[in-house]
Amino acid sequence: MSKAQNDVVITGVGIVTCQGVGKEPHIALLNAADAPKTVVETEKFKPYPIHPLPEVDWSLQIAKRGDQRQMENWQRIGVFAAGLALDDAGLKDNVEACGTMDMIVAAGGGERDINVDTLIVDEGLKRNDREVLLNEKLTTELRPTLFLAQLSNLLAGNISIVHKVTGSSRTFMGEESAGISAVETAFYRIKSGESSHALVGGAFSAERLDMVLLFEAIGSHSRGEWQPLWSRKDGGITSGSLGAFLVLESRAHAEARGAHIYSTISSIEGDRGNRGAGNLEKRLERLLEPAKGLPAESTAIFSGSSGMPELASREKAVLEHQLPGAAIRGFGGVTGHGLEAHFTLGLALAALAIDGEAKVPAFDGAHEKSMSSGTKAAVVTTVGHQRGEGVAVLSADA
Repeated sequence: MSKAQNDVVITGVGIVTCQGVGKEPHIALLNAADAPKTVVETEKFKPYPIHPLPEVDWSLQIAKRGDQRQMENWQRIGVFAAGLALDDAGLKDNVEACGTMDMIVAAGGGERDINVDTLIVDEGLKRNDREVLLNEKLTTELRPTLFLAQLSNLLAGNISIVHKVTGSSRTFMGEESAGISAVETAFYRIKSGESSHALVGGAFSAERLDMVLLFEAIGSHSRGEWQPLWSRKDGGITSGSLGAFLVLESRAHAEARGAHIYSTISSIEGDRGNRGAGNLEKRLERLLEPAKGLPAESTAIFSGSSGMPELASREKAVLEHQLPGAAIRGFGGVTGHGLEAHFTLGLALAALAIDGEAKVPAFDGAHEKSMSSGTKAAVVTTVGHQRGEGVAVLSADA
């Protein structure tokens, strides 16, 4: 691969999932001889299994207790993961670099008032004028300050406050597509020369009754015992508390400061549209075009499938047809589904796998084949549980 000064390279990785804190446990996971251990909570939200947050010492990245206290957990996860990425890139204490760094965040809303939600649902069972009921409760039960705590751009604000990242700031909101758009925007800003370095990522807290309710409301949450990703029959989604941030730089910026380059992002694109009549397959085929020609034996496909059975089988069929022989790894099966943060997590895992030329073990042994050689290129996909698709292609920086 020829090198260009405006190549977009990954120089910092910050990850928190149920598998551990930081890149080290995830490097171990990618290099393990066997499938990763399953870390799942089945009692707390029974009958819905979720992948829980590991034990985190927040003070390692959020020094002030006051800052920790004023954040909801999804914000703490994101600020912590962002700090890990900055540390890993060697930029955490570089005031000038952080002051000019773009920040692009994918985030959902804050935590809801479960008591009010429960009250509305209970009252709705007794009345037929539900529109009137809803207006009554919205005007009498909600606290105005709740809306301040729910703002999606608070994650970016807290990263600015805690880590002094004060260049331009954007926040995307909109489930999996937000994560795709965040990285895609950072990629093209750097590629075009508008930006030289950026912090990009997201966070998701699965351990929220309102999130469990939202998935269950559309019949998409798994129930009962945990099942491997490609083997799920009901619902399909087992969500996970996680945060994933990356530091992206132009090659010129990274090389000028002697940064370690994990991998190069060759291409990235997101799309959305109706999924009927084979439209999903057509879109995925087009998005996968840049991956054609990659050597199958050393290419890993990090699929961000949600696990919903029909979508999972359709995506897998396209991947097997378009990229025959490449090893598919449904990473949500071991980390949980991270909604806005899911695409960035896939990129982070792919970058670590390429950097270490990992022979990534099968995450679902019954449906994934073993790798015959180490990872030198990777394809990252995300197919949103309702809408939106994205594909990124990563290559070794050789």
